[in-house]
Amino acid sequence: MKQVLITGATSGIGQQLALNYAAQGYQVWACGRNQEKLAALSQQSPHIQSLAFDATQREQVLAAAQQLNDPLDLVILNAGNSRYIDDALHFDSLLFEDLIRTNLLSVAYCLEAFNAKIKQGGQLALMGSSAAFFPFTRAEAYGSSKAAINYLASCLSVDLKAHQIDVSLITPGFVKTPLTDKNDFPMPMRISVEQAAEAMMQGLAKRRKLIYPPRLFVGTLSLLNKLPYGLKIWLAQRMVRT
Repeated sequence: MKQVLITGATSGIGQQLALNYAAQGYQVWACGRNQEKLAALSQQSPHIQSLAFDATQREQVLAAAQQLNDPLDLVILNAGNSRYIDDALHFDSLLFEDLIRTNLLSVAYCLEAFNAKIKQGGQLALMGSSAAFFPFTRAEAYGSSKAAINYLASCLSVDLKAHQIDVSLITPGFVKTPLTDKNDFPMPMRISVEQAAEAMMQGLAKRRKLIYPPRLFVGTLSLLNKLPYGLKIWLAQRMVRT
């Protein structure tokens, strides 16, 4: 039985991925902080086992990894959060620090804990964001954390090749989840969590380096990212609602 570990499995994309992989016969290690939600998720399939830890706490992550005995075929580091800087003039450094810890440092802790448990020929996937391709208003903290994930994934692709581990970067657009339901701005081409999970699993099955559902929206942002810097900033400023 193939083994997949998924962080942030208590809601949204992570939860849907856990259910989908379990339905395909994988042994799923569903990770998260909320033990009640993990228990409820585990009850939905005999193939789902919970692994409770706070990904922002290094010692908890390392301790959780000790519970794994079998090598992992796939690790999906999906856990994260989204918060916004509402007043750039009076910059909220504590919010910035919190989001960097949640979206970036937690990934580093998980890499330390789980990389060595991925078998040769296995896969690692990091959840980035298409937000990293364009300077959106209020996204100083979120976009910075995800831009770092994008770069981290590219470096890992180079350095883990010697260990026969394929690395995929997932950069979704807007996906309907409890997290995006809190957004107070238009979300063009938003897709369902079922659509997003299916596209991600297809990409991982094909061992694609970059997976970006929905392709039209994220592809457009990727093209905008190639504009001259000044033109890109001008366009972003024109998009800000006043």
